[in-house]
Amino acid sequence: MDTEYIDNVANQLGFPILGNELSEWIVAIGILLVGMVVTVLLKWLVLNRLDAIARRLKLTFVDAINAALQQTYIVILFFPLTLFAANWLELPKGAAKGLYVFATIAFFLQLGIWFSAAAAKVIQHSRQHALETNAAAATSLAAVSFLSRLVIWAIILLLTLDNIGIDVTALVAGLGVGGVAVALAVQNILGDLFASLSIIIDKPFEIGDFIVVGDYMGVVANIGLKTTRISSLGGEQIVFSNSDLLSARVRNYKRMEQRRVVFSFGVLYQTSADQLAQIPEIVRSIIDGLETTQFDRAHFFKFGNSSLDFEVVYYVKSADYNVYMDAQQQINLALVRQFAEHNIVFAYPTRSLYLEAPVPVSFEPPIPQPPAPNKPLAE
Repeated sequence: MDTEYIDNVANQLGFPILGNELSEWIVAIGILLVGMVVTVLLKWLVLNRLDAIARRLKLTFVDAINAALQQTYIVILFFPLTLFAANWLELPKGAAKGLYVFATIAFFLQLGIWFSAAAAKVIQHSRQHALETNAAAATSLAAVSFLSRLVIWAIILLLTLDNIGIDVTALVAGLGVGGVAVALAVQNILGDLFASLSIIIDKPFEIGDFIVVGDYMGVVANIGLKTTRISSLGGEQIVFSNSDLLSARVRNYKRMEQRRVVFSFGVLYQTSADQLAQIPEIVRSIIDGLETTQFDRAHFFKFGNSSLDFEVVYYVKSADYNVYMDAQQQINLALVRQFAEHNIVFAYPTRSLYLEAPVPVSFEPPIPQPPAPNKPLAE
């Protein structure tokens, strides 16, 4: 009885299903289940480890990897794991080909989800930072997010088609020709778009910065996908295309930590040498006495047309223009008071006109002279 039962079980295990013994099917299914369990456990372990690292280091790429692994779907990975388990089976050619196609599509689909999630997390970090410092950059980053997903899924599609045996050479060539045609048609728009991305990434200026571009100056009000808008000092809004703005020389006064100031004045030529020697020390004492300024130099540097000219250089410890003007006003008033105490007079444009006495001119008629006698001719 026992022998017959064992023989029956052996015969059942040896019953071929799609060309494979039952025992082979059991092994393959066991490998598939183990692979799925291992995948779930690895996901759980890696995510817990990454969460601990992310809380400690606050790194963007760690958050990106974490966000990508959270989008791991066992339903999608079922097909690649099934293909792996099928290595222990002898499947018909058609079934093996179909399983390979499904597994390839599922693998690249999961790959695209991972890359898309990681890119979305990086852009989300950038948008959060932009909303704190540069609200207009959030709009541009939305376009960046769309373009990044478009590029990722286009590459995934091409790789999938290529790996399942479809020739993508003609498709890539067609996309290349079409891309060139589209790029030529909208090259100005694309130029401004990429210039906008350059402004966001490189940050030569941000909203609220006071900039000077050529003959125009004002405060940056908005940075868009195509244009940047500046509120001028006169109140009107100046619109620049992003590509033109980046090709120009931009002076950003908001980034200035301190302001170097150069100014000059002149005193009368009648000022004595001792008084001229006192002027640099007077200027130094005035500038050193202010909290917002730092003295650099003061020199008697040239003989002007109607004055003896001095040049002064100092630094204002602030980028605020009003602070600079307040300091310059205090310096000017102090110079007027100090010069009055030392009997030093500021020069103003003057010209000296020297007149000479006229040369006397006689108006008496000349006295006529008698003609000279004729000399006789020699014989």
